[in-house]
Amino acid sequence: MQIARAALLAGCALTPIAAQAQAQDMTAPETDIGTIDIDSTSASANISRATVTGQRIEREALARKQAASSDTARLITDLVGVSAATGGGFSSMPSIRGLSEQRLTVLVDGFLIDAACPNDMNSPLSYTDPQSIDAITVLTGVAPVSSGGDNIGGVISVTSTPPVFSTTGDLLVTGEMSAFYRSNGDGFGGAAKITVAGDHISATYTGSYSQSDQYDGGGNDGLVRSTEYAKTDHAIALAWQHDAGLLQVKGGIQRSPYEGFPNQWMDMVDNRSWFVNGSYDGYYDWGDVEVKAAYRDTDHEMNFLEDKLPGSMPMNTEVHSFDASAKATLTLSMHDSLRVGGEFHGQWLDDYWPPVEGSMMMGPDAFVNINEGTRDRTGVFAEWERHWSDALSTNIGLRYDRVVIDTGDVSPYGTSMMQMADVAAAAAFNAIDRKRTDDNLSGSAMLVYELSDMAVLELGYAHKTRSPNLYERYSWGRGSMASRMIGWYGDGNGYVGNPDLKPEKADTVSAALALGSETAGWSLRVSPYYTRVDDYIDAEFVQELTDMMGMPSGFVQLQFANQDAEFYGVDLSGALQIARGKDADGTAMTASVSWLRANNLTDGGPVYRQMPLDLKLGLSHRSGALELGADVEWVAEKTRVDDTRNEPETDDYALVNLGAAYTLAGVRVSLDVENLFDAGYALPLGGVSLGDYGATGELRPVPGRGRSFNVGLSTRF
Repeated sequence: MQIARAALLAGCALTPIAAQAQAQDMTAPETDIGTIDIDSTSASANISRATVTGQRIEREALARKQAASSDTARLITDLVGVSAATGGGFSSMPSIRGLSEQRLTVLVDGFLIDAACPNDMNSPLSYTDPQSIDAITVLTGVAPVSSGGDNIGGVISVTSTPPVFSTTGDLLVTGEMSAFYRSNGDGFGGAAKITVAGDHISATYTGSYSQSDQYDGGGNDGLVRSTEYAKTDHAIALAWQHDAGLLQVKGGIQRSPYEGFPNQWMDMVDNRSWFVNGSYDGYYDWGDVEVKAAYRDTDHEMNFLEDKLPGSMPMNTEVHSFDASAKATLTLSMHDSLRVGGEFHGQWLDDYWPPVEGSMMMGPDAFVNINEGTRDRTGVFAEWERHWSDALSTNIGLRYDRVVIDTGDVSPYGTSMMQMADVAAAAAFNAIDRKRTDDNLSGSAMLVYELSDMAVLELGYAHKTRSPNLYERYSWGRGSMASRMIGWYGDGNGYVGNPDLKPEKADTVSAALALGSETAGWSLRVSPYYTRVDDYIDAEFVQELTDMMGMPSGFVQLQFANQDAEFYGVDLSGALQIARGKDADGTAMTASVSWLRANNLTDGGPVYRQMPLDLKLGLSHRSGALELGADVEWVAEKTRVDDTRNEPETDDYALVNLGAAYTLAGVRVSLDVENLFDAGYALPLGGVSLGDYGATGELRPVPGRGRSFNVGLSTRF
């Protein structure tokens, strides 16, 4: 039946918002499962659609959050089980149930985006903007193998607004405009979208800009250095529809002239990326077909922004990537369907650090960190879905991925006595055979059973495999400075690669029970899970790092190593319709609790960068053009920390946010107050504040943002 089918496919389908009066949408809608559809200014109530398997934030809810943040990863932390590790102002790294971004499938309009940085500064979600996103779907439970390979965690899918077409025979011209201002950091920006369409052809331009200075922490935390940023995005999308399908072509550019990183030794001083992609979706009597291809080129530069001056250490990375896939869904019978597909993802990466004139340590030659590194993945899958009855359905799939990874010879800055550690490391690295081939098998099995009209149960098991990335295998520098340039952990430590790393292999068991319905006015979702990861890529101690005087610096050098780990916990979320008015009017309350425990089974300690107990409560009210919202988030103290990395502990804290909005003559005006009481707190996943450390000599966890007044304007035409 449709409810069970939607549960299995939640997060994989691309669900559009309702089309405008003259527009039609080519994408089939998704069915809700036992949840309440809530629109409000409250952060906790911004989960506008949820199912047994996945959670979804849609366009209306995102529009209410764009004034608060330009960071897509931060927005999805409203979803239970999802957290984000601190990066730059628009480059936080998402984590699902303790498994970090490197272990997730992150799709933007159905395509993978490679990070082009040894610090993961340009993470996949940094190429999106909340002002121009249509929806974000997150699979926190067991994900079907058709949703992607080379991952052991969940799936994050970000989709732009689907194309619209005229249905009257007249030319359709429609669009949106928005702008925002944030008092904390003097952040501002705006976005515009314009569509011109006929019956069969549609063209859309989308552009956005955002900028912010450094923000102030709450309470007495003061300025949080290295938190400024600026970026702009532009894209043009063309679409052609016919009776049996939809053809789309899209191209765009992104430019970020600077982005500070409070928990890294370096900052991003330029990032230029352009892309072109195309897709065809066909709908036939025998089934559906989807063909996609994409190319992206990125030039990335790191150095020091003002808070980390004086000095210079340029680091450049170039990445070219190519995506191609073909998938088909075959209707075998009225009860059975088969999905089959093949994918290829190729990555080429060059990482080199130009010499610094007059420096005895960083010269006279360029430091070649990765020389024409390649990582090519070819995957195939098959997935059988059967509806045994109106109440029971299953989904079983198998997947094979072949990952071939290689790189060329490397070289240090020079051969002086100060560079001997890197000289010896380069010689040893160049002497080995560096090509590695991984044959990875994955599988998933899910069962969805509708117990009643108000209860749906899902049980899932998955075996997933992920190969190491280029930096985990090929970062070879053994010198203190060279190793500290590697790592996306925000801990200030140095990291050394390991060519002999094995792929991570994860076995996950999860369950989910969704209760309630929209008509009943309440919903409850309970999701326990357990994941065991063999050959989890963690880090083992190599040596203490010293300063220029030979004294302990407080930081260590680590090498990537295979260990074993386990992750288990429970996610709980619910909603209650307190009062129901006409149309969308009414008052609603939401709540969520996420509890997670992650253990390194090899050394017996906690896994690094895990979110403590997180509780969210939200209240929203709508009456005609007026919207009101309030939410509270409480995060427990963090005492389970990774001693290997000298991870800092953090205290518990509570944040209160208020919001109000009014729509008049088609223009929506919003005012939000974040951190109403200006509470001072440290980010549990923030790492250490290296931007402040260089200026003050004090090493502290990265402080969270203090009180901010955020104003937003938006309109559609």
